[in-house]
Amino acid sequence: MTRSDESARLRLLFDLGSAFAARIELDELVPLVMTKCREALDAEGAAVLLLDSDSNQLYFPYAADEDEAVTRRLSSLRFPADQGIAGHVLHSGHSLRVDDVEKDPRFYRGIDRESGLTTRNMICSPLTARHGVIGLIQVVNHRGAAPFDDDDLQLLDTLAGSIAVAIENARLYARSRAAEEQLRAQVGALRRDLAHHDRFGDIVGSGPAMLEVFRLMETAAASPIAVLIEGETGTGKEVAARGIHRASVRAEGPFVAVNCAALPEHLLESELFGHRRGAFTGATHDHRGLFEAAHGGTILLDEVGDMPPAMQAKLLRVLQEGEVVPVGETRPRKVDVRVISATNRDLSEEVATRRFRDDLYYRIVAFPIRLPPLRERREDVPLLAARFVKLGAERHGKQIGGIDRDALECLTRHEWRGNIRELQNEIERAVALAQAGAVLGVEHLSAKLRAAGPDVNRPLGTVLGDPERSEATSPAAASPPPPASEVPPIAGGSLRRARASFEAEFIRRTLTQLDGNVSRAAQALGLSRVMLQRKMKAYNLR
Repeated sequence: MTRSDESARLRLLFDLGSAFAARIELDELVPLVMTKCREALDAEGAAVLLLDSDSNQLYFPYAADEDEAVTRRLSSLRFPADQGIAGHVLHSGHSLRVDDVEKDPRFYRGIDRESGLTTRNMICSPLTARHGVIGLIQVVNHRGAAPFDDDDLQLLDTLAGSIAVAIENARLYARSRAAEEQLRAQVGALRRDLAHHDRFGDIVGSGPAMLEVFRLMETAAASPIAVLIEGETGTGKEVAARGIHRASVRAEGPFVAVNCAALPEHLLESELFGHRRGAFTGATHDHRGLFEAAHGGTILLDEVGDMPPAMQAKLLRVLQEGEVVPVGETRPRKVDVRVISATNRDLSEEVATRRFRDDLYYRIVAFPIRLPPLRERREDVPLLAARFVKLGAERHGKQIGGIDRDALECLTRHEWRGNIRELQNEIERAVALAQAGAVLGVEHLSAKLRAAGPDVNRPLGTVLGDPERSEATSPAAASPPPPASEVPPIAGGSLRRARASFEAEFIRRTLTQLDGNVSRAAQALGLSRVMLQRKMKAYNLR
């Protein structure tokens, strides 16, 4: 071997060592090795053969021949692992040089016959991993007048050790990735199942409108689709977005919420995308934006309809390209973030009046979820009120015995223009006013709710949130109202008893007229279904 040949081979080993260190994917690594081998050994073809232990066959996952048709045919061939020179090398575990295959009785002609290759000479080296020989590498047909020599075989033997380690590492990596993907799928399924059972526990609701919201949230959580949450101010859009995030495969990642209406344009861009030091007055240090902070998780763009037009264009780039450009930089940075948008506006109308970009609108509106206002789901007011009483009592460090029926009916009848947020504030105020151990009554409510007053056509005294302080706490509870079939005449008796008798009869007749349909009766009576069921139970109308 000349000095130049030796130098070239050392350079080859260095280049391949760098390739082994830089690549983990076999489909990139091994074809490079095959090409380099052919060049360094001045050969017509090179191939890696691996053992399929289940079928005890050798196959050609990677081959490189100067005739591309031969390469294609080899990739589909298999032969018994105990056949040919390759089979001998596999089972002996030793490298082999064959100068003339026609004179070697071990030569298996079936491969030449099926691939169109004409093999004259070859060198083979086993691929030995920790648990034995997994295959071999072979190089065929030296282009020179002479066949391969021992230096060629030694070089191939050196390469075989590195290739075996690379294949074993790649297989371990592939198994690890497959296990990770399986685990990710299982965790995702468990999260969706959990979401299905607790119905997104932070969100309270039991009526048809909220059941539909829960169904859509479950679907959104199981998909990377772009979600737009629509609803009036105070309907719980951020709570819904957090619920979707927690039930998704990104639950372990961060959840970041930003109110697009709360910041001026120049600050909003810096908050979302970050900035470099010196990008503008006051930028004294590099700042990582919220998109980068949410990498691997979810970002909520609340009130996205209030985003200025220039920012809409920049947001569109992020959604299209998956990258952000901090203020003061020119190079983009890749981000992996799920974007959920929320708005209290009618964005389709905003698009029609050209106040919102149509291309951005169609990017974010792929999966709309509308949160109903509280006045459209009054049946949920008692549940929400009970939740807020508990939370308020914990914050104020006092025991609260629940809400009595008069106060509850005032809460249920109110319009709640501020939605859930307004109801929470009202309960918080009532808890603050009440003495420890008290039951919240009408006197604890604000003037606007007291002005409406409770509905007089219902029994008094029930306490929400404390079952022990129910009808029995009322003086009238000692003698419960009679069933509808035994309603006494209106004349005589106490006013409360007469009122209860009238109400029981009125409900009975309404139910009879509507064939016992509770939902239709509740609508006709102007009550929630929950409230009507309570009255039916009180009057023995079931």
